[in-house]
Amino acid sequence: MAFESSIDNKTNLNRFLTENTVLRYLTFSALYLAQGIPEGITFFAIPAWLAMNNKTPIEIASFVAVIGIPWSFKILIAPLMDRFTILSMGRKRPWVIFGQLGLILSFLAIGFVPDPLNNLKGLMIAGFFISFFGAFQDVATDGMAIDVIPEDQQARANGLMWGSKTIGTSLSLVISTALINTIGFSMAISSICIAVACIIFVPILFRERPGEKLLPWTKGDVSENSKKVQLESWKQIFKNLFKVMILPSSLLMGIGIFILGLMFGLIDTLLPIFTIQELDWTNTSYSQVYSSTTIVGGFFGMFIGGYLVDYFGTKKMTNLYLITLVIIIGALGLMPSLWGNGKVIFGFVLLYYLMYTFLCIGLFAACMKLCWNTVAATQFTLFMALSNMGRAYGSGLVGTFKETMSWEYVLLITALMPFIAIFLLRLMNFKKHRKKLTHFS
Repeated sequence: MAFESSIDNKTNLNRFLTENTVLRYLTFSALYLAQGIPEGITFFAIPAWLAMNNKTPIEIASFVAVIGIPWSFKILIAPLMDRFTILSMGRKRPWVIFGQLGLILSFLAIGFVPDPLNNLKGLMIAGFFISFFGAFQDVATDGMAIDVIPEDQQARANGLMWGSKTIGTSLSLVISTALINTIGFSMAISSICIAVACIIFVPILFRERPGEKLLPWTKGDVSENSKKVQLESWKQIFKNLFKVMILPSSLLMGIGIFILGLMFGLIDTLLPIFTIQELDWTNTSYSQVYSSTTIVGGFFGMFIGGYLVDYFGTKKMTNLYLITLVIIIGALGLMPSLWGNGKVIFGFVLLYYLMYTFLCIGLFAACMKLCWNTVAATQFTLFMALSNMGRAYGSGLVGTFKETMSWEYVLLITALMPFIAIFLLRLMNFKKHRKKLTHFS
């Protein structure tokens, strides 16, 4: 009772996400930081460590592809969250807490995989569960963001969120690489898990709306707003989702974001293999370059990424980022004579991850514009699931491509993907799409 009374007294501090702009930005930035930490280790540090220990491109690509699979399950998770929740605690907050708890436990478990260098199957299984709970937390966080962030703040919020995730990924990569090389794999993972564990207090301490319960045993009730938008049947969810997803702009976005996912997966997986096994870098030098460049991308994404989208427009800025990616990836593929120049490779990685961060901010803002509020969480998650399906497939293609062609051709094929996305983006009509959504309502 004393604990409950203490919590209730603190509700006067406006600890509600719908009522406090600064709290919204801080909360979602922290939750995205929590996603970035395990991603930095599983998608970047471990593949670089495997490459450093002479694992083949096919083995490394297989590991990355397997841990990418759960991110494609997001479309199955989202309707579950839209249909069921502890509504008195908020529409998505209970799921955020559950996902974060699972992320902590699964992340800790990968540190206990015996002889991980010679036990890739065990490493894949543990990595799979990290991604599974990471996807769970991601879906719930995105759904909560769409619910509580006003439309005019979404681009700025996306900048902060994606920037935080990028910085979390970068820092976890460089720190985990240093720790793995000095104290060993298991101790390194266990040590970094502490940071992920601390972030669980963020969703525990802040409510979505006034009057809701903080925890299941504390005082509170269901918000009237939550009652109005909560869907009560599977038929209603999937009928509305189908209705909005067959609109032309939704279909074009789905295709485009899958193709860009292929590019993301290819680049993320080939970079550690390419730099370490082709250019003779160490996993430490790779992690330092990756971390420093992505921190720059995350920093600019946090502070100007959302602003650029707001000021110049989602479509115009996204188009600019895609054109830049075509140029830099294509140029690297056409100039193998410059690969031995460390400054050139550093410049490529820096420009790529800067454009990657800005592109993700623009894409997320565009996806949110296409979402219908009755099924916004499920629709947004479908877009993200398509991107992650592309990413997982792209990761798996690296080994296949490298077995049949040189790095030059792998890079040139990768450059085709943002080129195709440019034409798909030009066909989208956001204004016409929004008008159709008003008729649905």
